[in-house]
Amino acid sequence: VDLCLVIGANDTVNCAAEDDPTCEIAGMPVLRVWLASKVLVFKRSLGVGYAGLDNPVFYKANTEMLLGDAKDNLDGIRSALQAA
Repeated sequence: VDLCLVIGANDTVNCAAEDDPTCEIAGMPVLRVWLASKVLVFKRSLGVGYAGLDNPVFYKANTEMLLGDAKDNLDGIRSALQAA
């Protein structure tokens, strides 16, 4: 996968579920978004998810994060692509 868009997800894309056997969500099924060449995360804030855990995916070199309203950000990206 070249690009993975993550919109508003936290725990369901947390690699700690697979990488850290002592993690509270260890063994939980997750989407392996971190395997994409580039991960673009849309979140309202830097807050943690339902499990209350930080997400190591957000700090990986292949991840960029856009904070704010995801719909507004995606509309802006779409408009910029249409204008190009």
